Amino acid sequence: MMYKEILSALAIALTFVAFMPYICAILKNEVKPHVFSWVIWGSTTFIVFLAQLKDGGGVGAWPIGVSGIITIYVAYLAFIKKSDNAVTKTDWCFFILAMSSLPIWYFTSDPLWAVVILTLVDLLGFGPTIRKAYFQPFEESLTFFALFFLRNSLVIMALAHHSLTTVLFPATIASACLFLMFIVIYRRQVLSA
Repeated sequence: MMYKEILSALAIALTFVAFMPYICAILKNEVKPHVFSWVIWGSTTFIVFLAQLKDGGGVGAWPIGVSGIITIYVAYLAFIKKSDNAVTKTDWCFFILAMSSLPIWYFTSDPLWAVVILTLVDLLGFGPTIRKAYFQPFEESLTFFALFFLRNSLVIMALAHHSLTTVLFPATIASACLFLMFIVIYRRQVLSA
């Protein structure tokens, strides 16, 4: 059981390793996160943490909770720094869909349905960032999303109880991070050619 605590501690450490340079880059105006994505991610991540705890995720859920709190801080920074002022109708669509879906989890008594809904909402949060990364790929950090891919892989291994409720969110977010990295790499190559 001690190895799960070590994996959880590593995942929390990776959360800080990923976020600290990202936050510094935001403060230096080198990275310009999309505020809508980060509000969605912060909300859903913290609620998924609570659902994972309810389903017995144990120490493996703690990195998700830490990430939720820091993600809300990134959303705050994106808002006060006005990081991405290019808010499109599509971004509003993603934001409204995501935020309107959040109350649904409250009406489900099963943590699985909460996690399914919140995972879908979190994926909607990737919409504005994917659009932005496609058009402005140099304003996103590949290292950040690579570390989050690794972090979510460690979270899965650290979970005390493996079920769809506890694994769905970190596995889906790891996949979304990989997808976003491929878009950024591809678009950087196209724009640099």
